[in-house]
Amino acid sequence: MFSKIKNYITDNTGILIRIDDIAENMNWDLMEKSELLFEKYGVKPVLGVIPENKDNELLIYPKKNNFWDKVRAWKDKRWEIAMHGHTHIYDKTCHNDDYFNYGGGSEFFGHSLEVQMLKIKNGLKKFDSEKIKIRTFFAPNHTYDKNTFIALKNCGINEVIDGYGLMPYIEYDIKFIPQLFYNLYALPFGIQSTQIHLNYWKQKDFINFEEFIQKNAKKIITYDQAIEKVNNNFSYTLIKNVLIKMLRFKRIIRRR
Repeated sequence: MFSKIKNYITDNTGILIRIDDIAENMNWDLMEKSELLFEKYGVKPVLGVIPENKDNELLIYPKKNNFWDKVRAWKDKRWEIAMHGHTHIYDKTCHNDDYFNYGGGSEFFGHSLEVQMLKIKNGLKKFDSEKIKIRTFFAPNHTYDKNTFIALKNCGINEVIDGYGLMPYIEYDIKFIPQLFYNLYALPFGIQSTQIHLNYWKQKDFINFEEFIQKNAKKIITYDQAIEKVNNNFSYTLIKNVLIKMLRFKRIIRRR
């Protein structure tokens, strides 16, 4: 009995390494160090690539002229390339009324279905021109509305790395892989993704990341392994609803 429980926990515990804001202009020093780290431990991360970055906060970083060659090389290593918005420009503001109640600036929330579809199609067009197939998405600043999910499905994307819960789940015919914490944290049970912004890290942050990878190497999974764990049974749905209330309350308190 105990061995079955132990095996069940082991089989359903994993960390997906997700890195945000991958673009031509970024902190390439830390990205190159991360790449060596991933090679050392056999990590296959998800890289959230901004197809046509126009965010002034990111444009101040060094530019890699052969960026798309680099993205194709990562894809060849079987790293998952995700679409992270289109231009990364926030042109709407949510007041905790976005789908996950994050609040703040948004590239998608509040726009019509037609506008959101155009943003996604333009992003996919860039990937297609670079011969890179995209199957998953996550929006800048975690901000979506129901039109975002409809637009994604209409454009052929039905997997999103965001959301609440202990296991990947399905809503609106979209598979969600939960992303719960701002900081690096390994749950004792469940499937989750990290949220890593290398552009804002200092050297000490990378050292902490290296230690995290070393300590949790056996728990780190691939994108395919994560998406295979979709589970909408009653107990996980109940836990997800409790987590939603807890995390939303925490975020509201933080903003006061």
